[in-house]
Amino acid sequence: MVSTRLSRLEGHRRKFMAVIDGTPECEKAVHYAGRRAKNSNGALLLLYLIPEGDFQQWLGVEAIMRAEAREEAEAVMAKAAQSVRESIGIDPEVVIREGNAAEEINALIEEDQDIAILVLAAGSAKEGPGPLVTSIAGRTAAFPIPVTVLPSTLTDGEIDALA
Repeated sequence: MVSTRLSRLEGHRRKFMAVIDGTPECEKAVHYAGRRAKNSNGALLLLYLIPEGDFQQWLGVEAIMRAEAREEAEAVMAKAAQSVRESIGIDPEVVIREGNAAEEINALIEEDQDIAILVLAAGSAKEGPGPLVTSIAGRTAAFPIPVTVLPSTLTDGEIDALA
C-alpha cells in the first residue's frame, strides 16, 4: 500500500515522473510529462536509474565503475533537464538512483508523496514496448499510482494537444 499522496494539499504540487533511460521513447514521455506539469501548474521529476549488478568487480575497480556510471548519469540528466528548460520552460527535479528499476521507482514514489503520475512511452520495436513498460505493466494491479503509457506513434504536436 502506498502512502497518501499530498500533491493536492496546500504547499504541494502534483509531480509527473518520467524515467530517463536512453531509449527514443523516453523523450516522448518526458515531453508529455513536462507539458502536463506545466499545463496543470505541477512539477516534473526526471529519474535516471543506474542498473544494479553492473559493478561486481574487485573493490577498487568497482568504486571507479560506480563513479563513472554516476558521472555519466549526471551528464545525461543535465542534458535532459536543459532540454526541458528550453522546450517547455520549466525546471525539472532530477533524481539519480542505483538498483532494480521497478523497486527504485516504487521506493521513490513512497518517499516523495507529491509524485502522482508515472509517465512512460511504449517502444515501437518488434521486441515489445520496452523493458520498463513491460516490467510495470506486469504489476499494474500492485502499482501504487496511475501510470500513463504513450503510444509510440504520437508526434510532438499530438502530445502537445493531449497534454
